Amino acid sequence: MSKTPIILGIESSCDDTCAAILQGKKILSNIVANQDIHKIYGGVVPELASRAHQQNIIPVVDAAIKKANIKKEDITAIAFTKGPGLLGSLLVGSSFAKSFAIGMNIPLIAVNHMQGHILSHFIDEGDPMPKFPFLCLTVSGGHTQIVKIETSSKMEVIGTTIDDAAGEAFDKSANILGLPYPGGPLIDKYAKNGSPHAFEFGKPKVKELNFSFSGLKTSIMRLIQKGVVENHNFIAENLEDLCASIQQSIVSILLKKLKKAIQQTNITQIAIAGGVSANSHLRNELEQLATTKGYQIYIPKFEYCTDNAAMITIAAYFKYLDKDFAEQSETSFARLLF
Repeated sequence: MSKTPIILGIESSCDDTCAAILQGKKILSNIVANQDIHKIYGGVVPELASRAHQQNIIPVVDAAIKKANIKKEDITAIAFTKGPGLLGSLLVGSSFAKSFAIGMNIPLIAVNHMQGHILSHFIDEGDPMPKFPFLCLTVSGGHTQIVKIETSSKMEVIGTTIDDAAGEAFDKSANILGLPYPGGPLIDKYAKNGSPHAFEFGKPKVKELNFSFSGLKTSIMRLIQKGVVENHNFIAENLEDLCASIQQSIVSILLKKLKKAIQQTNITQIAIAGGVSANSHLRNELEQLATTKGYQIYIPKFEYCTDNAAMITIAAYFKYLDKDFAEQSETSFARLLF
């Protein structure tokens, strides 16, 4: 085999069991096993998630190795998500990775989940990659951050949510509308035929580069409750306009802070990452920003927006080059800062 490292990555921070194999920066395989059971509960149930990971992890890793057309003996190192995430889910991935590392006598690499989202932009598929330094808007169900990235290992969070994340605001709003979990993609779908200015919601007033979505969620809930009291068919008759207005409100908050960060840092290389980066309106607004302002905008492919192991593996690749290996005593954390 080539001297270029071949790394197996494990991602199990929430409800998707993922395994990927990269040779250098190139993907050989990227496997995801979803857990549909959570849909009937309207959100992820941590205990059910960890049990499903235990069932899925060996078949998923086996599928990744077979699809990559390699033998397990060819693997140079194994990486896992250290956090943040659901602790029970994280422990399944870390325990497997530690055991595999011992059994194969290869290095173990611990990866921050959010750094993985950011560094997914460096997976080599022939697309342009960001140049350091750049800003990354990381937006998911659990996180909303603006991160200044100076190198693959030097990152600084310069703005974050003080309460709820943008992805949570999408999902909770969808729940209020009676849409099934996960609701964010459904809001995006219905918003395409609605008016983004049909309804106005309360705007948060937060200093500096930080975000807040708690008040917005309350404003959305009150407007919908009031509308239903006056008209039982309010949601059904206004679903597309409601979705478009909710989406516009959330995206406008994100972009307002991002533009402020660009002005403060004078950095015009801009990337987005995380599950909400799949939102079509956010993507369109960023592309328009690139056109009008001349910024370099980097938008990930859809398969790298949601949780996946390829992003963990590319982050591990940079750590491998720096010989930044983990010990068997490495601990997983539900909450983990950069």
